[in-house]
Amino acid sequence: MTLALTACGRLYDLPPPEGEPVVLKPAEVATTWTDADGGTLTLKQDGTFIADKVCIAVGWYEGLTWSGAGVWEQGSNKEQSFVGVTFDHAHPETGERGPDSYAALRQGKVLKLWAAVGDPDHDYPNCVLTNSAS
Repeated sequence: MTLALTACGRLYDLPPPEGEPVVLKPAEVATTWTDADGGTLTLKQDGTFIADKVCIAVGWYEGLTWSGAGVWEQGSNKEQSFVGVTFDHAHPETGERGPDSYAALRQGKVLKLWAAVGDPDHDYPNCVLTNSAS
């Protein structure tokens, strides 16, 4: 019984970072985003991007970063924007070109793009990119 209750407690995803879901204007998305380790994702207005050691979320991998270029697009539902990126070249460890989409949050004047990282049964930190709102 104890094992069953313990297992049930681990079958969840980590909560999102602090902040409220937000729909971003294209001008708010097309800027440079920075992760906690100094990685950057520069989303350009023409729909291209350049990444330098930015945190990503791909399947069950954790701790992955990616540098390179590619294209991005923004989608939204009624309450939140999502940003998908597709790299020009596959990631050397995963063989994939597109990590999971980043979801948008606002916490005060700080805008965030985030994605859950790694196996949900482990406490890997989320990938969080930030930018100051204007």
